[in-house]
Amino acid sequence: MEVFLEELGAYLFALLLIGGVLFFYIRRLRSVNRETASKILKAKETGLYEPVSLHPYVDHDTCIGTSACIDACPEKDILGFSRGKAVTVNASRCVGHGACFHACPVQAISLLIGTEKRGVELPHVSQEFETNIPMLYIAGELGGMGLIKNAIEQGKQAIDYLAKKLKKDHHTDADVIIVGAGPAGIGASLNAVKHGLRYLTLEQDTIGGTVSSFPRAKLVMTSPMELPLLGKVKFTETSKTELISLWKELISKFSINIHEQEKVEEIKKIDDIFHVRTNKQQYRSSAVLLAIGRRGTPRKMGVPGEELEKVYYRLLEPELIHDQDILVVGGGDSAIESALLLADEGNRVSLSYRSESFSRLKPQNAEKIKKASETGAVKLLMNSSVTEITKDAATLKDNGTGTAEQIKNDLVYVFIGGELPTAFLEKIGVQITKKFGEAILKH
Repeated sequence: MEVFLEELGAYLFALLLIGGVLFFYIRRLRSVNRETASKILKAKETGLYEPVSLHPYVDHDTCIGTSACIDACPEKDILGFSRGKAVTVNASRCVGHGACFHACPVQAISLLIGTEKRGVELPHVSQEFETNIPMLYIAGELGGMGLIKNAIEQGKQAIDYLAKKLKKDHHTDADVIIVGAGPAGIGASLNAVKHGLRYLTLEQDTIGGTVSSFPRAKLVMTSPMELPLLGKVKFTETSKTELISLWKELISKFSINIHEQEKVEEIKKIDDIFHVRTNKQQYRSSAVLLAIGRRGTPRKMGVPGEELEKVYYRLLEPELIHDQDILVVGGGDSAIESALLLADEGNRVSLSYRSESFSRLKPQNAEKIKKASETGAVKLLMNSSVTEITKDAATLKDNGTGTAEQIKNDLVYVFIGGELPTAFLEKIGVQITKKFGEAILKH
């Protein structure tokens, strides 16, 4: 009897222990579910729930709820946890790190571009990054993968695929012409050296491409990257200046052939040879890799006075600008970051945005601009549009009331996006397709 009672007591204790663990687990699970539901509701209210471009898709039939994807994401709160599965929360904040994709132990995550309702125009490329024109390849931001690490990897892979199909013709100037010296172009150039290819890299601006237009102190990386000829670079966060310095060091070390300030104006394919005309001369090659950005040229406001020398579309050295009355136009991360940098240098900064509230900002930028507004460091002119710029002033219209206000102004910085290079691509003959939730990266 005593043995029976002892065993019964042990069983009861075990049941109580298991019951206690289950109770707290279910309680915690419900708390997480409520927290995620609250975040999703807030994301919907602020316009962050619906993705605008690249974003993760979770296959709930495969997901086992490890939350590895949530922990891996450097941006935080892109994904959440609900009812034992990962779900998207702030999908529009996704910048395409792909960390969630690689972290998932059961390969339940894909990276999609566009949604069923909102399409994103992209050039049509194969899994090998080749367009509908044989031996014409596209990698990096233009193909939908704008993150530095991913762009470098795509540039490298495109050269790998290209090299396998390449039919060398020594009557050409190069085996491959790489257009663009941003992350994808630099990755491709380094890999071209590794493959022993005759190559030429053309950059319309300076080394770094879009990255070179960032403010000097801007952080541009959040994960390590693998570079051909060099191996893994263990940056987690680095400034634009440090990254450009690294690239220039590699370019010098490996004698990378990059022509800066040389813009490609036309590409024609005649009898399997590409004829590439630039603003300086013409080249012939067996293959072409387009590693240019999606923005093309900066979008302009189209208002009187925009042609004045005091109007700029990128901020390079904010530390050299002091005690100025500055108007920043735009409501994205670039506009916010530029306004904050200029305010830090003792300038009187106003920020004009066409809507009543910001949407799709990085959390840290949303918090910083809120604080800057509260302290008076940046004056927010919400729901406003610039109507005219003069030598020492700018006129803005209240989009709600229609009333106009003129403010003192020395400099104007415009960050309202860019025009896609669609016409350039179509002239070449590259097929443009609208992606409605198509997988860019999948297992």
